[in-house]
Amino acid sequence: MNDPFKKARQKQAAWPIPIDGETMPMILRHADVKAAAKDWKTFSSNAPFRVPIPSEESVRSVRQLPIETNPPEHTEYRQIVEPFFRRPQQPEFVARVEALISELIDQASGREDIEIVREFALPLQSRALTYLLGVEETEAEEWIRWGIHVFRDGADGSKKGAVLEDYIVRRFEQAANAPGDDFFSALHQATYQGRPLTEEEKIGFANLTFAGGRDTIINSVAFIMGYLGKNPAALESLRGDPKRIMVAGEEFFRVVTPLTHIGRVCPVDTEVHDVPVKAEGRVSLCWASANYDETVFDEPEAVRLDRKPNPHIAFGSGAHLCLGALHARLIIRSLLKKISERVDRIEILHAQEHLEVEADYQREVGYDRLTVRMIPGEQFADA
Repeated sequence: MNDPFKKARQKQAAWPIPIDGETMPMILRHADVKAAAKDWKTFSSNAPFRVPIPSEESVRSVRQLPIETNPPEHTEYRQIVEPFFRRPQQPEFVARVEALISELIDQASGREDIEIVREFALPLQSRALTYLLGVEETEAEEWIRWGIHVFRDGADGSKKGAVLEDYIVRRFEQAANAPGDDFFSALHQATYQGRPLTEEEKIGFANLTFAGGRDTIINSVAFIMGYLGKNPAALESLRGDPKRIMVAGEEFFRVVTPLTHIGRVCPVDTEVHDVPVKAEGRVSLCWASANYDETVFDEPEAVRLDRKPNPHIAFGSGAHLCLGALHARLIIRSLLKKISERVDRIEILHAQEHLEVEADYQREVGYDRLTVRMIPGEQFADA
């Protein structure tokens, strides 16, 4: 895999790059990124709309929770929704996700070809999310129409973000009139510091839930399918040793690192590895560079499905460790398990890689389109 940050990382700890109309230091090395992620006083997340890169002032109207807060508020906010994000630890939840993936694989195997990004990965992510949130699986039909990224995709380019917020408001109205056991009802009934959540807080939780784990999972799924298509021996190795699946999943997360970086704001004038940052200026914590740091990972540009240990930080680090990490890991682990059980090989018919393009770098992240033919393995059909 290509590492666009290699030369800069070997030369300097922080690379000043122009993004969003400002020059911000991108912290590149594994140890430095981890340290910055834990130092929330110096590198603050209390910055509505400015934690994502690019910033999102133009596509949403609320602060995302809990990600755009600092401890101790962050800790209290996070505890409100954590029970939903622990569901992937439940055996019945695991079985449901595995059944979904088996269904999608069997449907794909019965076709001459399938476009993985929109016809496989997007429905997989959307339908699995209904399980996590405890809503009817038919809700996924609307979510699929939003496209790969709720702010940068979908049919209506003139209303980026508004379609999502309209949907969220509608769901909270339903929760108020007919509460249930779902995510929206739980937030409607939740309290923070002894008071009910405000409408803005409830929308902020839901906004992050839909925006945060969407294209990241989709890009990971698409990359894995492309990799297994290009490297049939890797699929055979997983089939021959199912215990390797969990280890392989972690290596795929390291290699893909679907979220390149995240923003932090310095509340006061700060020197960031010899790069001056003015008060309220932003810093980039570059997970993608840290996960290729050659001082931590041997042959970092090689995909080694038996890599152990693997201290990657694709899910972040510190207090803001990704809420959806358990869910993402379950999806990828289940995908690898079911592909190895039910598919003999994957033939790539057409591939268009997705490029993240900035002024100073280009990074491959998954695919824009990936059309394949899945050849079922008869000996695995009843697995």
